[in-house]
Amino acid sequence: MKIGILGGTFDPPHNGHLAIADAAQRALDLERVVFIPANQPPHKLDELVSPLETRLAMLELALREHPAFEISLIEAERAGPSFTVDTLRELRRELPNGELFFIMGEDSLANFATWHQPAEIVKLCKLAVLQRPKFDVNLDALGKKVPGVKSAVVLIRAPEFDISSSDIRERVQRGESVRAFVPPLVADYIESKQLYQTPSYIH
Repeated sequence: MKIGILGGTFDPPHNGHLAIADAAQRALDLERVVFIPANQPPHKLDELVSPLETRLAMLELALREHPAFEISLIEAERAGPSFTVDTLRELRRELPNGELFFIMGEDSLANFATWHQPAEIVKLCKLAVLQRPKFDVNLDALGKKVPGVKSAVVLIRAPEFDISSSDIRERVQRGESVRAFVPPLVADYIESKQLYQTPSYIH
């Protein structure tokens, strides 16, 4: 069984997340893609993140029309910061025979050596890396820092989507429509709950 893993804060989930998951599923013939919302992202300890319940509600709405996409609460139910290696260890215990592909961008791969226990991560899964225009990671140099990373990397193409969750939050705060960037049900939810209305949510 080939399973894609897409972690994130999803604050909010947007069309780029869906496009990435779809591209990975098609390129790697994944049976399913598991979205894993972080409880407390370790790289955002000093930033305000919307409540987990809010982010889960939006993610459920975003994935409603995608039967091969599902949500795991593996990090949401864990106390403290969520490290990728801990999540992968738990998934490996649950799916001992599964072939796991951790979906990430080239920008994340460039910083992979700074992640928590990167050498252990590449023992647990393949890295499905989305190739970005005008960006090239030196895998030889990275391999000297993280043994095993070169053989773990699988490059895939994905459509460009020049938007981020922080951009969307800022647009909402400015009173601009975000319907071009998020699924309709997510846009409705943001409007009905009046999310991201104050600058305190912009981080």
